[in-house]
Amino acid sequence: MLNLLFVVLGLVLLIVGGNWLLKSAVALSLRLNIPKIVIGMTVVSFATSAPELIVSIKAALDGFPDLALGNVVGSNIANLGLVLAVTVLLGSIDVKKSFYTTDWPVMMVASLMFFGFIYFDSELQQYEGIIMVTCLFLFLVYLLRFQKVAVVDELPEDDVPLPMYKTILFLGLGAVALWGGSELLINGAVGMAKMYGVSDRVIGVTVVSIGTSIPELAASIIAVIKKEKAISLGNLIGSNIFNLLAVLGITSIITPIKVIDQGLLSNDIFWMLGISFLILPLVFIPKGLRLGWRDGLILLMGYIMFIYITIQ
Repeated sequence: MLNLLFVVLGLVLLIVGGNWLLKSAVALSLRLNIPKIVIGMTVVSFATSAPELIVSIKAALDGFPDLALGNVVGSNIANLGLVLAVTVLLGSIDVKKSFYTTDWPVMMVASLMFFGFIYFDSELQQYEGIIMVTCLFLFLVYLLRFQKVAVVDELPEDDVPLPMYKTILFLGLGAVALWGGSELLINGAVGMAKMYGVSDRVIGVTVVSIGTSIPELAASIIAVIKKEKAISLGNLIGSNIFNLLAVLGITSIITPIKVIDQGLLSNDIFWMLGISFLILPLVFIPKGLRLGWRDGLILLMGYIMFIYITIQ
Protein backbone atom coordinates (compact mmCIF):
# COMPACT_ATOMS: atom_id res chain seq x y z
CA MET A 1 0.00 0.00 0.00
CA LEU A 2 2.84 2.37 0.88
CA ASN A 3 4.55 1.61 -2.46
CA LEU A 4 1.37 2.48 -4.37
CA LEU A 5 1.12 5.75 -2.40
CA PHE A 6 4.74 6.53 -3.33
CA VAL A 7 3.96 5.89 -7.02
CA VAL A 8 0.83 8.10 -6.99
CA LEU A 9 2.56 10.92 -5.05
CA GLY A 10 5.59 10.64 -7.33
CA LEU A 11 3.43 10.94 -10.46
CA VAL A 12 1.55 13.94 -9.04
CA LEU A 13 4.85 15.69 -8.27
CA LEU A 14 6.22 14.87 -11.74
CA ILE A 15 3.11 16.26 -13.46
CA VAL A 16 3.00 19.41 -11.32
CA GLY A 17 6.78 19.86 -11.56
CA GLY A 18 6.72 19.46 -15.35
CA ASN A 19 3.96 22.06 -15.59
CA TRP A 20 5.87 24.56 -13.42
CA LEU A 21 9.04 23.96 -15.41
CA LEU A 22 7.10 24.53 -18.64
CA LYS A 23 5.64 27.82 -17.37
CA SER A 24 9.01 29.16 -16.27
CA ALA A 25 10.76 27.99 -19.45
CA VAL A 26 8.17 29.67 -21.70
CA ALA A 27 8.25 32.88 -19.62
CA LEU A 28 12.05 32.95 -19.76
CA SER A 29 12.04 32.39 -23.53
CA LEU A 30 9.52 35.21 -24.06
CA ARG A 31 11.63 37.50 -21.88
CA LEU A 32 14.66 36.70 -24.06
CA ASN A 33 12.60 37.42 -27.22
CA ILE A 34 13.03 33.93 -28.63
CA PRO A 35 10.54 33.35 -31.51
CA LYS A 36 7.42 31.42 -30.53
CA ILE A 37 8.10 28.65 -33.04
CA VAL A 38 11.54 28.00 -31.53
CA ILE A 39 10.06 27.89 -28.01
CA GLY A 40 7.38 25.41 -29.10
CA MET A 41 9.85 23.03 -30.68
CA THR A 42 12.71 23.16 -28.22
CA VAL A 43 11.78 24.56 -24.79
CA VAL A 44 8.24 23.13 -24.67
CA SER A 45 9.28 19.74 -26.05
CA PHE A 46 12.12 19.37 -23.56
CA ALA A 47 9.97 20.59 -20.65
CA THR A 48 7.14 18.15 -21.43
CA SER A 49 9.70 15.31 -21.70
CA ALA A 50 11.29 16.31 -18.36
CA PRO A 51 9.37 13.72 -16.24
CA GLU A 52 10.50 10.84 -18.50
CA LEU A 53 14.06 12.22 -18.62
CA ILE A 54 14.40 12.62 -14.84
CA VAL A 55 12.86 9.20 -14.14
CA SER A 56 15.09 7.45 -16.70
CA ILE A 57 18.33 9.11 -15.53
CA LYS A 58 17.50 8.45 -11.86
CA ALA A 59 16.52 4.81 -12.55
CA ALA A 60 19.69 4.15 -14.59
CA LEU A 61 21.98 5.75 -12.00
CA ASP A 62 20.27 3.86 -9.16
CA GLY A 63 20.94 0.55 -10.90
CA PHE A 64 17.46 -0.07 -12.36
CA PRO A 65 18.16 0.08 -16.14
CA ASP A 66 15.03 -1.90 -17.05
CA LEU A 67 12.93 0.79 -15.36
CA ALA A 68 14.69 3.47 -17.45
CA LEU A 69 14.16 1.59 -20.72
CA GLY A 70 10.69 0.30 -19.86
CA ASN A 71 9.57 3.83 -18.99
CA VAL A 72 10.46 5.15 -22.49
CA VAL A 73 9.38 2.12 -24.55
CA GLY A 74 6.11 1.86 -22.58
CA SER A 75 5.53 5.61 -22.80
CA ASN A 76 5.87 5.53 -26.61
CA ILE A 77 3.37 2.66 -26.80
CA ALA A 78 0.99 4.47 -24.39
CA ASN A 79 1.18 7.76 -26.34
CA LEU A 80 -0.20 6.06 -29.46
CA GLY A 81 -2.14 3.08 -28.07
CA LEU A 82 -3.78 4.91 -25.16
CA VAL A 83 -3.58 8.72 -25.47
CA LEU A 84 -4.20 8.90 -29.23
CA ALA A 85 -6.81 6.12 -29.03
CA VAL A 86 -8.85 7.89 -26.32
CA THR A 87 -8.55 11.21 -28.20
CA VAL A 88 -9.93 9.87 -31.49
CA LEU A 89 -12.63 7.84 -29.69
CA LEU A 90 -13.92 11.13 -28.26
CA GLY A 91 -13.74 12.95 -31.59
CA SER A 92 -12.06 12.37 -34.97
CA ILE A 93 -8.97 14.43 -35.85
CA ASP A 94 -7.62 15.62 -39.18
CA VAL A 95 -3.98 14.79 -39.83
CA LYS A 96 -1.61 17.30 -41.40
CA LYS A 97 0.50 16.56 -44.49
CA SER A 98 3.66 16.90 -42.37
CA PHE A 99 2.65 13.58 -40.76
CA TYR A 100 3.88 11.51 -43.72
CA THR A 101 6.53 13.93 -45.00
CA THR A 102 8.36 14.52 -41.69
CA ASP A 103 6.86 13.32 -38.37
CA TRP A 104 6.17 9.63 -39.01
CA PRO A 105 9.35 8.89 -41.03
CA VAL A 106 11.55 10.53 -38.34
CA MET A 107 9.76 8.59 -35.56
CA MET A 108 10.31 5.31 -37.46
CA VAL A 109 13.99 6.13 -38.11
CA ALA A 110 14.48 6.98 -34.39
CA SER A 111 12.67 3.76 -33.37
CA LEU A 112 14.71 1.59 -35.75
CA MET A 113 17.95 3.31 -34.69
CA PHE A 114 17.17 2.55 -31.05
CA PHE A 115 16.28 -1.05 -32.02
CA GLY A 116 19.59 -1.47 -33.91
CA PHE A 117 21.63 -0.02 -31.05
CA ILE A 118 20.11 -2.17 -28.29
CA TYR A 119 18.90 -5.42 -29.88
CA PHE A 120 22.21 -7.07 -30.74
CA ASP A 121 24.31 -6.31 -27.65
CA SER A 122 21.52 -5.61 -25.09
CA GLU A 123 23.17 -2.30 -24.17
CA LEU A 124 22.84 1.36 -25.07
CA GLN A 125 26.42 2.68 -25.09
CA GLN A 126 27.60 6.26 -24.52
CA TYR A 127 28.68 6.78 -28.15
CA GLU A 128 25.22 5.56 -29.28
CA GLY A 129 23.63 8.13 -26.96
CA ILE A 130 25.79 10.84 -28.55
CA ILE A 131 24.61 9.75 -32.03
CA MET A 132 20.95 9.87 -30.87
CA VAL A 133 21.25 13.37 -29.37
CA THR A 134 23.12 14.59 -32.49
CA CYS A 135 20.30 13.23 -34.69
CA LEU A 136 17.74 15.07 -32.53
CA PHE A 137 19.71 18.31 -32.88
CA LEU A 138 19.89 17.90 -36.69
CA PHE A 139 16.15 17.14 -36.81
CA LEU A 140 15.35 20.32 -34.86
CA VAL A 141 17.63 22.39 -37.12
CA TYR A 142 15.90 20.89 -40.18
CA LEU A 143 12.44 21.69 -38.77
CA LEU A 144 13.38 25.27 -37.93
CA ARG A 145 14.99 25.87 -41.33
CA PHE A 146 12.60 24.11 -43.70
CA GLN A 147 9.42 23.01 -41.94
CA LYS A 148 8.26 26.02 -39.92
CA VAL A 149 4.73 25.76 -41.30
CA ALA A 150 4.52 22.13 -40.19
CA VAL A 151 5.05 22.98 -36.53
CA VAL A 152 1.99 23.36 -34.33
CA ASP A 153 2.11 26.10 -31.67
CA GLU A 154 2.21 24.05 -28.47
CA LEU A 155 2.46 26.98 -26.10
CA PRO A 156 -0.05 27.30 -23.27
CA GLU A 157 -2.85 29.78 -23.99
CA ASP A 158 -1.65 32.05 -21.21
CA ASP A 159 1.83 32.43 -22.72
CA VAL A 160 2.37 35.92 -21.25
CA PRO A 161 5.68 37.01 -19.74
CA LEU A 162 5.75 36.37 -15.99
CA PRO A 163 7.50 38.68 -13.50
CA MET A 164 11.13 37.60 -13.01
CA TYR A 165 10.58 36.47 -9.40
CA LYS A 166 7.69 34.20 -10.49
CA THR A 167 9.78 32.74 -13.31
CA ILE A 168 12.61 31.86 -10.90
CA LEU A 169 10.11 30.54 -8.33
CA PHE A 170 8.41 28.23 -10.89
CA LEU A 171 11.81 27.08 -12.14
CA GLY A 172 12.98 26.20 -8.62
CA LEU A 173 9.70 24.56 -7.57
CA GLY A 174 9.53 22.62 -10.84
CA ALA A 175 13.07 21.27 -10.45
CA VAL A 176 12.47 20.24 -6.80
CA ALA A 177 9.10 18.63 -7.65
CA LEU A 178 10.63 16.66 -10.55
CA TRP A 179 13.49 15.43 -8.37
CA GLY A 180 11.18 14.52 -5.45
CA GLY A 181 8.63 12.92 -7.76
CA SER A 182 11.26 10.76 -9.46
CA GLU A 183 12.59 9.60 -6.05
CA LEU A 184 9.13 8.60 -4.84
CA LEU A 185 8.07 7.03 -8.15
CA ILE A 186 11.19 4.87 -8.49
CA ASN A 187 11.14 3.77 -4.85
CA GLY A 188 7.44 2.90 -5.12
CA ALA A 189 7.80 1.16 -8.50
CA VAL A 190 10.76 -0.98 -7.37
CA GLY A 191 8.89 -1.81 -4.15
CA MET A 192 5.80 -2.87 -6.13
CA ALA A 193 7.91 -5.02 -8.47
CA LYS A 194 9.43 -6.86 -5.50
CA MET A 195 6.09 -7.20 -3.72
CA TYR A 196 4.26 -8.70 -6.71
CA GLY A 197 7.25 -10.70 -7.88
CA VAL A 198 7.43 -9.04 -11.29
CA SER A 199 10.43 -7.43 -12.97
CA ASP A 200 11.33 -3.72 -13.02
CA ARG A 201 10.70 -3.82 -16.77
CA VAL A 202 7.03 -4.86 -16.32
CA ILE A 203 6.44 -2.04 -13.82
CA GLY A 204 8.30 0.34 -16.17
CA VAL A 205 6.25 -0.44 -19.30
CA THR A 206 2.92 -0.47 -17.43
CA VAL A 207 2.59 1.66 -14.25
CA VAL A 208 5.45 4.12 -14.80
CA SER A 209 4.90 4.65 -18.54
CA ILE A 210 1.13 5.20 -18.17
CA GLY A 211 1.85 7.62 -15.33
CA THR A 212 4.30 9.71 -17.36
CA SER A 213 1.77 9.77 -20.25
CA ILE A 214 -1.01 11.18 -18.01
CA PRO A 215 -0.23 14.88 -18.86
CA GLU A 216 -0.73 14.18 -22.60
CA LEU A 217 -3.93 12.21 -21.88
CA ALA A 218 -5.33 14.98 -19.65
CA ALA A 219 -4.50 17.64 -22.26
CA SER A 220 -6.25 15.58 -24.97
CA ILE A 221 -9.45 15.03 -22.95
CA ILE A 222 -9.62 18.71 -21.88
CA ALA A 223 -9.16 19.81 -25.52
CA VAL A 224 -12.01 17.52 -26.67
CA ILE A 225 -14.34 18.63 -23.84
CA LYS A 226 -13.66 22.31 -24.63
CA LYS A 227 -14.36 21.49 -28.30
CA GLU A 228 -10.98 22.97 -29.15
CA LYS A 229 -8.55 21.35 -31.58
CA ALA A 230 -7.54 18.10 -29.89
CA ILE A 231 -3.89 17.41 -29.23
CA SER A 232 -2.41 16.81 -32.66
CA LEU A 233 -0.96 13.56 -33.85
CA GLY A 234 2.20 15.55 -34.66
CA ASN A 235 2.63 16.50 -31.01
CA LEU A 236 2.35 12.88 -29.83
CA ILE A 237 4.77 11.69 -32.50
CA GLY A 238 7.10 14.56 -31.51
CA SER A 239 6.89 13.34 -27.91
CA ASN A 240 7.89 9.82 -29.05
CA ILE A 241 10.87 11.18 -31.00
CA PHE A 242 12.02 13.17 -27.95
CA ASN A 243 11.56 10.15 -25.67
CA LEU A 244 13.88 8.05 -27.83
CA LEU A 245 16.49 10.56 -28.97
CA ALA A 246 16.59 12.96 -26.00
CA VAL A 247 15.55 10.88 -22.97
CA LEU A 248 17.40 7.66 -23.85
CA GLY A 249 20.18 9.54 -25.64
CA ILE A 250 20.99 11.80 -22.68
CA THR A 251 20.53 8.97 -20.14
CA SER A 252 22.97 6.67 -21.98
CA ILE A 253 25.53 9.48 -22.30
CA ILE A 254 25.44 9.87 -18.50
CA THR A 255 25.56 6.11 -17.89
CA PRO A 256 25.32 3.18 -20.35
CA ILE A 257 21.97 1.33 -20.07
CA LYS A 258 22.07 -2.48 -20.05
CA VAL A 259 19.00 -4.67 -20.58
CA ILE A 260 18.49 -7.13 -17.72
CA ASP A 261 15.01 -8.52 -18.45
CA GLN A 262 15.14 -9.91 -22.03
CA GLY A 263 11.35 -9.47 -22.30
CA LEU A 264 12.10 -5.89 -23.37
CA LEU A 265 13.89 -7.20 -26.48
CA SER A 266 11.62 -10.17 -27.20
CA ASN A 267 8.27 -8.40 -26.60
CA ASP A 268 8.10 -4.68 -25.74
CA ILE A 269 10.38 -3.26 -28.44
CA PHE A 270 8.41 -5.11 -31.18
CA TRP A 271 5.12 -3.73 -29.82
CA MET A 272 6.63 -0.22 -29.95
CA LEU A 273 7.74 -0.71 -33.58
CA GLY A 274 4.41 -2.34 -34.51
CA ILE A 275 2.14 0.34 -33.07
CA SER A 276 4.36 3.08 -34.52
CA PHE A 277 4.09 1.51 -37.99
CA LEU A 278 0.33 0.84 -37.63
CA ILE A 279 -0.40 4.59 -37.44
CA LEU A 280 0.49 5.00 -41.16
CA PRO A 281 -2.20 2.72 -42.67
CA LEU A 282 -4.77 3.88 -40.06
CA VAL A 283 -4.28 7.51 -41.16
CA PHE A 284 -4.93 6.67 -44.84
CA ILE A 285 -7.61 3.95 -44.56
CA PRO A 286 -10.58 4.38 -45.11
CA LYS A 287 -10.40 8.20 -45.41
CA GLY A 288 -7.12 9.92 -46.23
CA LEU A 289 -5.42 12.00 -43.51
CA ARG A 290 -8.08 11.43 -40.87
CA LEU A 291 -8.32 9.36 -37.70
CA GLY A 292 -11.77 8.32 -36.43
CA TRP A 293 -13.34 6.21 -33.68
CA ARG A 294 -12.68 2.92 -35.51
CA ASP A 295 -8.97 3.70 -35.57
CA GLY A 296 -9.15 4.59 -31.86
CA LEU A 297 -10.79 1.24 -31.14
CA ILE A 298 -8.05 -0.68 -33.03
CA LEU A 299 -5.30 1.20 -31.17
CA LEU A 300 -6.94 0.76 -27.77
CA MET A 301 -7.53 -2.98 -28.32
CA GLY A 302 -3.87 -3.29 -29.35
CA TYR A 303 -2.77 -1.49 -26.19
CA ILE A 304 -4.96 -3.65 -23.91
CA MET A 305 -3.54 -6.76 -25.61
CA PHE A 306 0.02 -5.46 -25.05
CA ILE A 307 -0.64 -4.88 -21.30
CA TYR A 308 -2.28 -8.31 -20.96
CA ILE A 309 0.61 -10.16 -22.66
CA THR A 310 3.21 -8.16 -20.69
CA ILE A 311 1.79 -8.87 -17.21
CA GLN A 312 1.22 -12.58 -17.93
